[in-house]
Amino acid sequence: MNIAYLNCIEACQKCLVDCQNCLIQMAGMKSMNDCPKCCVQCIDACLVCIKMMSANSDYTAEYCKLCADICDWCAEQCGQHDHEHCQNCAESCRKCAEECRKIAA
Repeated sequence: MNIAYLNCIEACQKCLVDCQNCLIQMAGMKSMNDCPKCCVQCIDACLVCIKMMSANSDYTAEYCKLCADICDWCAEQCGQHDHEHCQNCAESCRKCAEECRKIAA
C-alpha cells in the first residue's frame, strides 16, 4: 500500500465512524436539511475510498475527489445543526475532504 494514503485512510475511517454515529443519533428526529441522508452517502463514499487506497487502485484519485465532494456536502448539512454529534460529524467530514483532496491532486 502507498504510504501517502495512511493519513487519508485514517481521516476516512474517522469520518465513517462519526457519520455512522450521527446517522444513528438522528434516527427518528426531524431534520430541516439533508442530514442524515448525507451521512448515508458519506459512509459509503469513505468506505469505497478506503478500499481503493488499500488496493492501490489506478482510480484512487477519482474516488478521493468524489469522496471529498460528498464530505463537503455532508459537512455543510450536519454543520447546520447544533447537536454535538452533528458538529463532530461536520468536523470529521471537513478533515476527510481535506485529506482526500491531497490524494486527488
